[in-house]
Parts: sequence; structure tokens; C-alpha cells
Amino acid sequence: MNADLKPGRQVVLIVDDSPDTLALIGGLLQPEYQIKVATSGEQALLVAVTDPPDLILLDVTMPGMGGHQTCRRLKANVRTAAIPVIFLTARCDAQHELLGFELGAADYIVKPFSPVILLARVRAQLALKAMSDLLRDQNVHLEHEVAHRLIEIEAERDATLLALASLAERDVEACDHGRRAQHYVRALAERLRLAPRFASRLSDDYIARLSKAVPLHDLGKAGIPDAILLKPGRLTEEEFASVRAHTTRGYEALEQAERALELPGEFFGLAKEVVLSHHEKWDGSGYPQGLVAEAIPLGARLMALADVYDALTSRRIYKERTPHEAAVDIIVGGRGVHFDPDILDAFVDIQDEFLDIALRFPDGTTAAGVRVR
Repeated sequence: MNADLKPGRQVVLIVDDSPDTLALIGGLLQPEYQIKVATSGEQALLVAVTDPPDLILLDVTMPGMGGHQTCRRLKANVRTAAIPVIFLTARCDAQHELLGFELGAADYIVKPFSPVILLARVRAQLALKAMSDLLRDQNVHLEHEVAHRLIEIEAERDATLLALASLAERDVEACDHGRRAQHYVRALAERLRLAPRFASRLSDDYIARLSKAVPLHDLGKAGIPDAILLKPGRLTEEEFASVRAHTTRGYEALEQAERALELPGEFFGLAKEVVLSHHEKWDGSGYPQGLVAEAIPLGARLMALADVYDALTSRRIYKERTPHEAAVDIIVGGRGVHFDPDILDAFVDIQDEFLDIALRFPDGTTAAGVRVR
């Protein structure tokens, strides 16, 4: 006795092996609700999974699969677990009633039942179900809105970081340099994480944050006069000292931003490491602190190699590009001197990937950058 389903009406599935009970309850509920029926637990499961109703009235004692087992199966299935179940039974002892609630039943009605009471309890459960569905839909909508806004915020942040880096470079090449460096560092990190020694440190989250911090590595160059930064000839010692100071100036700028925003966190910490220490060298001959080996933060060590490769293979206002093969030879010569040996080995393994990145993000006419001596 499945009534013609009408859009917008809540659906009640009545499960009972007695035709008289099905007819009685169906006739009582049909004026207000859409009715489906099943004469066994097996049939009830099939109907409920295929097209979940809003409420199930479930007889406890039936041939084959009884009501308790049917309820247990319903609650174990993700498609039917949230459907409220009202048990119908001729047994009224507390033990069986408690078992029904432990199985997840929403209510328990004893036969013979009062039609008025049954209808009232059905209405109450369906009202709760409707409210629950409304709250769930609102939560899903809110989650989608929040996720969409977070994507927008992240995109805005990334664009701001690239724009800030570009202003620091004061050159049309800056965005290309920043994007290449991001890809170089990510490629190195992905390769290096295959080594057990680095696997735990180079998590997906760490690599993502490092990649976003990379474009800020030369932030401090915003304080270098154009006459020095864009000088085509050789720099004096005084001028080169001004260039070297970009590491500490960039670090101090991020420190001020972190304090002003009152947002200390892993991103600022990682960005400050990269900005301050990407010119440190493995043997301690770098600047500004003369750090040695693993005292140099990992992100800065990765950035150091990426930055040198990009400086070599990109045209600068004071030099032409160095071919990829020659650049690789120069960098390999810095193993254990300029560069972390493990990072250098990872670079050698993926040098073709570096070349591919360089070709995908080519220079324009000039590219200002920190000079390599």
C-alpha cells in the first residue's frame, strides 16, 4: 500500500508483517504524510537504503529479520543512520524498551496503541527531523561559504605577498623571479622529503607555508637605492654592504608586521628565517650571522640553492645568463661549502626539473637581484 508520493510531504515507512496493522496505520497517517510499507525487515532495509524516508515505524516481532536486528542494520548504514525509528511492539516490559533505545530508537509505542497518541508521536518525531535537516543544511551551506571565503582570503594573501616582493625588487622581472623560486624550493623539498632524515620535517603543511614565504626572501631590498640595486657596473665595498643589509632589514620589517598584526604564527616564523638566513653558507662564510651547517634553518638552506641557481641562469642588469649546464657545475662546486650536501644532492637528482621551471617562467629584458660573488 504505497500511496502516490506528493512533492514536499514527509515520508513515513511502516514496517509490519500484519496487513491489518499496515492498513490501520497507513489510513491514520496518509492524510498528512506520504506512506511507504514493507512486510519484513529485509524489505525495509532495501526500501530505506534506496530512497530514505523521514521516519520508520518498525514492528519488533516479525518472521526472519526482526525489528531489533533491522534497527541495528539501519543505524550501521550511513544512508539510513539518521532516520528516526519508532518501535511498535506488543511487549511492554522495561527490558525490551531499554534495548530498543540502546539500539538507537527514537520512541517506543506499545500495541494496541491509541491512534491519537501514535499520530502525536509521529508528528513530534517528524518535527524534530525537519528541524534537524534544516540545521544540517544551514551548516553545510555555512561550511561551503566559509571554505569559499578562505580560498578567497588565501588567494588575496598570495597576491599581496607577490606584489610586496615585486615592489621590493622594483623591476618587472620580480614576479617571474618569485614564481621560479617558489617552484625551485618546492621541487627541492619534495625530493628531499624522500630521505628518512627529512621526511618528518618536510610535511605537506611545511612545504606549502615555505612556498608562500619564498617570494619575500628579498623583501629588505626595498631599502636599497636604485643607484645601487640597478647599477650595471661592479659594486664598491660600501655598496655591497648596503646590499647585504637587505637580509636584516627584511627580517625587521616582518618582525614589525608580526607585532602590529598581533598574529605570531608559523608563517611569520618561517618567512623570517628565509628572509634573514638565505645568504648563509654551509661552511659559515655567509651573512648576516655566519651560521654554520644545520644551524642554518632548513627553509633558508633550500632557498639558498634556489636563489643562486636563479641568479646564475637569469639575465641581470650587470650580466648575461649562465647556461643551465654551467650553472649546475658551479653549484655542484659549492657542495659542503656554500650548500647543504643533502640539498645539493637532491638538486643534482632533479636538475632537469629546475631547467623545466626556468623555461616555463622566462625572464623579461632585465632582472634585478642580489649579486653573486
